[in-house]
Amino acid sequence: MAQPATWDHPEPLAVASAPVPEYGSGSLADLLPTLAAGMGVPGTTAAIPELTPADRNCVFLVDGLGWEQIKDHADEAPYLHALLGSSRGGTGRPLTAGYPATTATSLASVGTGLPPGAHGLPGYTVRNPATGALMNQLRWQPWTEPKSWQPYPTIFQLAQDAGVHAAQVSSPTFQNTPLTKVALSGGTFLGRLTGEERMDLAAEQLAAGDRSLVYTYYAELDGAGHRYGVASDTWRGQLMYVDRLVQRLAEQLPPRSALYVTADHGMIDVPFDEEHRIDFDADWELRAGVALLGGEGRARHVYAVRGAENDVLTCWREVLGEQFWVASRDEAITAGWFGPTVDRRVHDRLGDVIVAARDDVLVIASEREPKESAMVGNHGSMTPAEQLVPLLEVRS
Repeated sequence: MAQPATWDHPEPLAVASAPVPEYGSGSLADLLPTLAAGMGVPGTTAAIPELTPADRNCVFLVDGLGWEQIKDHADEAPYLHALLGSSRGGTGRPLTAGYPATTATSLASVGTGLPPGAHGLPGYTVRNPATGALMNQLRWQPWTEPKSWQPYPTIFQLAQDAGVHAAQVSSPTFQNTPLTKVALSGGTFLGRLTGEERMDLAAEQLAAGDRSLVYTYYAELDGAGHRYGVASDTWRGQLMYVDRLVQRLAEQLPPRSALYVTADHGMIDVPFDEEHRIDFDADWELRAGVALLGGEGRARHVYAVRGAENDVLTCWREVLGEQFWVASRDEAITAGWFGPTVDRRVHDRLGDVIVAARDDVLVIASEREPKESAMVGNHGSMTPAEQLVPLLEVRS
């Protein structure tokens, strides 16, 4: 008698197979502590061993400028591409952003020198345990008292207390935002509208102290990627402009300076079809037992109805597990996704189920998140295109 056919169903991705960021030795959170330690700032540690100390340090963070994107666009970014070998102290290697690879999380890691499990901004939107509601950590909505949400001092504050000249040069729009307060405060904030003005002022601020720590920022590359994609002419035009800005700043460095060009994340384009964009709002299986959907398309925090946590985990793993790493909160913490440890105040901000994309796919929410669901370029997960960021270096 013939044996019945067996269903060869692929196994879900193992949580342990996710490429965890290099916390403690080569992540964004390790950059400013390393630079500050090289200037003798108490309470900081040189975590990235490849870097050589300098008296004056400038970090130029370009939102969305991933390592893979620089490698793939030598024609549009010849200056940046030529600096790839200088990255991470001349090793030619990138840093990792941290998980999730998203702006609010990464800027907090840069400014505090802490991984997400400590600083407590572990996603685009996360649940506030005190209210039970989702909190958007980029836009800071609904408003939450900043100091209680992120209580640690920034590296800029520590540097200023140690007599280092500290300054942030960015768009005036960001001067008084809660995210700036919790992530980048300390020293002097100087708002300038154009990229050229920021570059020139950053160079002036570097020269303003015998020991200086200066941060400057450019956001429009990321905006072009979200709206039009990294394959678009608009994005490539922005990359060309960024290339010129970096060269402009590099050519003005005062003596004894080091310029580091980095980013908060990279980006990938995701096709507009049902295979690549799985709509939570239209999928009854994924919605079953879910109280709140947080995070973003490639890095989801899923909050279950009380008592349904295991059922939600099982369902999401069965439905998505071939294309996403799907972990329980405890599994993600144990695997180190958010850093070596997770503070008690941060624990319940994390989803009961945490979902990170491996393939070029999204979990969108077309009704709840119409703007985010319409974005061409996306980021958040642990793939090289999103996670790897440059640490290009120019010295004077």
